[in-house]
Amino acid sequence: MKNNYKIKTIGVVLSMLAVFSSCTQDFDEINTNKNTLTEDQLDPTLAGPAFASALYAGIHNGSYSSPGVDDQGTWGIATGILPSTFTQYLSCGYGTERNAFVNGYEGRGWLRFYTVAVPALNNAIKASAGNADALAVLKIWKVFMYNQMTDAYGPIPYTEAGNNKEKVPYDSVEFIYADFFKLLDEANATLSATSATTVGTLQPNDRVYSGNVQNWKRFGNSLRLRLALRISDIDPAKAKTQAEAAVAAGVIETNEQSATFKVSNITPNNMNMIVNAWGYYMTASMESLLVGYDDPRLAKWFAPIDTGVYQGRPVGGLQGQFGTTKFSMFNNDVLGSGANGTLSETKNIEIFMASENFLSRAEGALNGWNMSGTAQSLYEQGIALSLRQWGITDAAAISNYISGTSTPSVPNVATAYPTLGLQTVPVTLPVAWDASVANQRTQIAVQKYLAIFPESWEAWADLRRSDAKVIYPILNTDNVETGVGKSLMKRVIFVTNEYSSNRDAVRDAVSKLGGPDSGGTKLWWDTK
Repeated sequence: MKNNYKIKTIGVVLSMLAVFSSCTQDFDEINTNKNTLTEDQLDPTLAGPAFASALYAGIHNGSYSSPGVDDQGTWGIATGILPSTFTQYLSCGYGTERNAFVNGYEGRGWLRFYTVAVPALNNAIKASAGNADALAVLKIWKVFMYNQMTDAYGPIPYTEAGNNKEKVPYDSVEFIYADFFKLLDEANATLSATSATTVGTLQPNDRVYSGNVQNWKRFGNSLRLRLALRISDIDPAKAKTQAEAAVAAGVIETNEQSATFKVSNITPNNMNMIVNAWGYYMTASMESLLVGYDDPRLAKWFAPIDTGVYQGRPVGGLQGQFGTTKFSMFNNDVLGSGANGTLSETKNIEIFMASENFLSRAEGALNGWNMSGTAQSLYEQGIALSLRQWGITDAAAISNYISGTSTPSVPNVATAYPTLGLQTVPVTLPVAWDASVANQRTQIAVQKYLAIFPESWEAWADLRRSDAKVIYPILNTDNVETGVGKSLMKRVIFVTNEYSSNRDAVRDAVSKLGGPDSGGTKLWWDTK
């Protein structure tokens, strides 16, 4: 199928990419898919529309304008019942709450990533040949997209993804990370040297930064800082070098610079469409932190039950364990605010928030890195930015929260279910900066966990790296494999279809993983 007309809008490009990958069921088929744009058709006018699709699919959102190929259920499964559940940002009630991989859930995000996001990104790169500024932005987005996937699965198809071969090799996490830093270094050099303020070919379709060169540069360096912390245990020297270079080059520092995807009626906020419709609830871990700290974000994120209290559901409950007990649902400030039926079309999607950088820099300062500030000042600035992001602008309220001495509380549900072990809360520290460096690290991890919400892919990776005890162990487990049990899931298992269609590559991936293909095998950077 060849189409000789140009794609002009994001709605059309989503639909066309759907057509191009609609015949695809397994990953090997996408690599030999005949229904793709040919090289001669990928002129510069297609770079922006392809980039638009890569942006939206790259954050695991799907549009109902391309039925049968991608839809909002992608977020519900790829994000909702995997990282959002593992991090206890929500309680979904599915088997993943008990660390079980069931019904092929591990494959939904994988399929959509490699059949929608990757082809779109590859087309944007091909269409941008010779345009250094556009390629720099695309390198940054490539790192963001693939980072979430390799941090979830471990070794993944990377170098040869979309290589038009029947079999696709997997690259190791260590190799992929090395390439990430290379791409981000190159992107920073290009965007630092350009005299342009806007990447013209991408600007009309860029729903994150409208092609703004300086914002994309800050985003790229923020990724460098994030990834530097990720490797800080396995390669502390490189981590220090990359983190200091990122801060020196300029990272996101204000909420106005934060990366968010601007939604529309054809590119809605899938979280809005899913969380209450699918019966996702506030967790006991979130309640313990937010209620105990008297956190002003609580009322922004969750709704009280009919008795007027906030009640989080313990994660890992058995089917029917809580009977008719009511739990808090998500509130409109998370889901969006607008006319009834349009909430998902008005609430932008969080990608990378300024608050994360300050909290990462605070941890870097504790590591002895030059982060342009003290650990305490950076920690407090990060908290203040997160509060302001959610509409808490009163200076006294912000100051009171930062200096607060209250500690996380026992969840309300513990009264009705006293034998669940909820009386021993995971976090016993206040928000106010502690004198102990060990406690300071925990405080940073807790506040980053709250600041990143609801973007759970990064929250999950950060909890694994830091090993900070922020959330409750799950109540029950359906996974007795080594390293899993009731603990935090370490990774997502490889996709079942890949074992039949790309067997040798998957076997090689398991050898690169360095352990069994289970949720308990730690990734290369997860050394604690």
